[in-house]
Amino acid sequence: MSAERTIASNGYNGRILHVDLHERITKLEPLTVDVAQLFVGGKGLGAYLLYQELVPHLDPLDPGNVFIMAVGPLTGSQMQTSGRWCIVTKSPETGAYLDSQVGGYFGTALKGAGFDAVVVHGRSDHPVFIVLENQQVSLEDAGDLWGKGIFETTEILSERYPGGHVSAIGPAGEQEVKYACVGVDRYRQAGRGGLGAVWGSKNLKAIVARGSWRENPADVELFRGAVRAMMERIREDKTVRDRRMYGTPMWVDVVNEGGLLPTYNFRLGRFAQVEAISARSMKSKIVVGNSACANCAIACGKRTRVSSGPFQYPELEGPEYETIALMGSNCGIASIEAIGYLNWLCDDLGLDTISTGNVLGFCMEAFQRGIREAPQIRFGDARGASRMVKAIALRKGLGDLLAQGVQSIAKAWGKGTSGWAMHVKGMEIPGYDPRGAFGMALAYATSDRGACHQRAWTVNAELTGELSPPLSFAGRARFVKEKQDLNAIVFSLLRCDFAPCPDSVALDLLNGMTGLSLDRDGYAAVGERIWNQVRLFNVREGFSRKDDVLPARFFDESLNSNDRMRLKRDAFATALSEYYAMRGWDEDGIPQPAVLNRLGLTKNRIRMPRAEERGKY
Repeated sequence: MSAERTIASNGYNGRILHVDLHERITKLEPLTVDVAQLFVGGKGLGAYLLYQELVPHLDPLDPGNVFIMAVGPLTGSQMQTSGRWCIVTKSPETGAYLDSQVGGYFGTALKGAGFDAVVVHGRSDHPVFIVLENQQVSLEDAGDLWGKGIFETTEILSERYPGGHVSAIGPAGEQEVKYACVGVDRYRQAGRGGLGAVWGSKNLKAIVARGSWRENPADVELFRGAVRAMMERIREDKTVRDRRMYGTPMWVDVVNEGGLLPTYNFRLGRFAQVEAISARSMKSKIVVGNSACANCAIACGKRTRVSSGPFQYPELEGPEYETIALMGSNCGIASIEAIGYLNWLCDDLGLDTISTGNVLGFCMEAFQRGIREAPQIRFGDARGASRMVKAIALRKGLGDLLAQGVQSIAKAWGKGTSGWAMHVKGMEIPGYDPRGAFGMALAYATSDRGACHQRAWTVNAELTGELSPPLSFAGRARFVKEKQDLNAIVFSLLRCDFAPCPDSVALDLLNGMTGLSLDRDGYAAVGERIWNQVRLFNVREGFSRKDDVLPARFFDESLNSNDRMRLKRDAFATALSEYYAMRGWDEDGIPQPAVLNRLGLTKNRIRMPRAEERGKY
């Protein structure tokens, strides 16, 4: 089979669209069989394209940066949770690779519009939005939308384009806040790392996609049998039933009981007022209904509303667990209504709630410690938090510095604040303290986009004893490595990582749709290839072992007054070296020729762009 042959069936459209906002021109590039077989779609395809397109060491907010929207061969299919898609770029917050996986309905519409990926280049000289439909693209003026929140922008464009699905940025993205997000279908977010800032730097307000896609499996019997098997797993799974009942807030009590719920800027792992922000409290006080992404029987989304009091808001999907942890216990805020309001505010302004909650908690601790430059905001001050959220989104006053994230704030303030600025590579840490689940220390340190729980989540395995002994690094390196590889392909197919789907079923879904004949080793190799491709990008940007580090607080301070709940530097270093060795990387975390050759990541396959091609097409 020729490597140059275009793949345009069995899960693929066969088209990669390039859009230059500055020149206002577009170009189609074929998706070849070779690239599809190596990288599948979604995250993998985005990682491949990003490596090809970018000049090394480019400022992420430079017009030469690109962002890539990609779907996978299972997007829009009968498979449960098939509505997912992803955005890939170079992160303004970290300077590293960034991808964000998103639910909702936009992904199905993007695939229906006729593209497997859309690569956006350049910077428009005035605000615009993109419309994708019937394999066509148009650039429209967004002057009347600039300055509006995500909710209003989405409503306006949904009325203009009936049946269309909208992704948009808010004022935070327009102001290039380093952790601005992209809002999708109103209530979903491409949240982490500053994707919204990249859109803002390009004067891009929104993207509208319209279209429907009809699946055409290569092996109908194999594919539909796998669809039925996955659906049966969903029906039988207890965690799915709990998610349907409570959504991701179901983890609040579990993580608090385990002693690793971020509290008071990660100083404690248990929140004394946890009942006020628990899933039960949320369900009884603010939940008004359930919601689901495209073709999903899990329906983990919780629609909420607060109709009276100081924290009222009309409607929201959320808050999710991460928001409750970072904007609730981490900030000492013991009101689910207040957390919901802060979530609603962030979603409309276009701010990542994980990073925002970290910034607020950091500022609260700085004020408590008497850091003169810190804002006068105390733990538990929800009204003060809402004022700071608005200041950050609009870069007003101190909000201009806070918009840079905790790493930059600590550098500006000094006075030892860097030791408790809770980030990895500049990305703020999510809702699990690794002193209570040591595997998360490796997961955060080695994540491709900075501190992230989605690449390898060890918490449940550690709390239930699947990974033992507790509070140890034993077995964690292998567990993290295998989960990272697995999720790399999950995010490339694409499907939701909440859906129970054994590798054997996922393999049948992929082979049945695409006509590939991968075995289990070949399936695992795809994920490993994608993970190494992303590491190559980060290495090219200057990242190495020196960056796979954690905040000093995790090593210097015990959690919950329990000295066993403290990371030891030598044990962490040993586990990191073990992880590198399993990956075939050297002691600096650089992938070695043997593993790259085995995975097909040679210069002949994955070439550097020639100088005249960089930033062009």
